[in-house]
Parts: sequence; structure tokens; C-alpha cells
Amino acid sequence: MTTANVAYKQEKVFSAAIRTFHWLRALSIVILVASGFYIAWPYLVGADSTDVLLQGWIRFVHLACGFTLCAITISRAYLFFFGKSDIERRSFRDVMSPRSWIAQIKSYLWMGQLDKAGVYGPLQFMTYFAISLLAALMCVTGLVLYANVYHQGLGGALWSSASWITEAMGGLAMVRIWHHYITWCFIIFLVIHIYMAVWYGIRFKHNAVDAIVSGYDYHPEKH
Repeated sequence: MTTANVAYKQEKVFSAAIRTFHWLRALSIVILVASGFYIAWPYLVGADSTDVLLQGWIRFVHLACGFTLCAITISRAYLFFFGKSDIERRSFRDVMSPRSWIAQIKSYLWMGQLDKAGVYGPLQFMTYFAISLLAALMCVTGLVLYANVYHQGLGGALWSSASWITEAMGGLAMVRIWHHYITWCFIIFLVIHIYMAVWYGIRFKHNAVDAIVSGYDYHPEKH
């Protein structure tokens, strides 16, 4: 395809699995944030009937999305290391290249273009790596809180590990505080992530939001 006399090459960058996990994770995080704040401060008043358990239903939704986030976090880690496409793994080359770091920072200042080995620039890669670690920590602290409330089934199976982690983190209150802190990290990341995804599409005419929808990106052909 061509735009303004510039030829663009189509490239498959995100598989169907990665796109599905991305949007499921985004939806889960939004619901987890909203339901988590409500669980911390239940400001709504349910009906007077004893058959209505508003807090219980919100906790159920929170747990369902929490386990979804755990499953996606594990699946995305597997796809990164063992997926057929190596376009994400190739991005690590730029992380080890000072020239790539300088090029990406300059591109953010509207100075030159960004030439990446993979799908992410070095700053993007490190940001996504950090948020993946935070997601893993969020899952761990969430499972610890779960095991301290539900003592049978999965909660019972996790109890010994949860007890050790609770003690290592300085008590259950500290586990809850860290769970809350990471929530704010996700909120800040989501705002910046959405802004930068739109900005990338405007700045470079590719690597935009549509890539995570269709799976395809468009790069200017090199001559």
C-alpha cells in the first residue's frame, strides 16, 4: 500500500493469542481496579433482603478476574519464551544496544525515526517487562490474600506458601498495602500506555492501536 507517495509494507506482529490475551488482560485489570476499590471501601448499600449479597457478588467478580489475570500472566510469559514468532524476543537486542536507546529517546523528541529489531523499542520493552513483573507480584499478593480468607480447596492448598510469603512481607497488612500500591501502578501505566499508543500512531504512522486489533503493522519500505 502507499500513502502520500510513500510505500508501506504489511507485517504480522501480533498473533491471535497475543491479541486475545491483551484485551482480556486489559478488561480484567479495569474490573479488578474498580471492584478492588469497592471491596476496600464498600460505599453502596444493597437491598434490605438477606438474599442480596452485594459485597459477595463484587468479591466473586474480583476473584474471577484475578484468576483470569493469573492465567494470562503465565500464558504471556510462555508465549514470550516459546511462541513461534520471535518478534517480541528480538526486541531484547535493542535493550542491549546504547544506540537503540539514544534513537528511541531522540524519536520521542521528534528527532529522527525509530528503527527497531523487534516490535518494541528498548524503553517500551523495559516498561512492559516491569509491568509484567508487577502483574506477577499482584497475582502472588492476591493469592496470598485469597488463601487467608478461603481455607479449603485452592486456598487450603496455597496456605503453607501463603503463610511463608505473608511472614516474609511483614504480615498480612503489608501484603494488602503492596496489593494496593501495585493497583496504582497499573492505573498510572494504563493512562500512559493509552496515550503513547495513540501518540505512536500519529508520530510514526505505524505501531498504533490498530496493530493490537488486527495483528498487522505497516512500515515504510526501505530502498
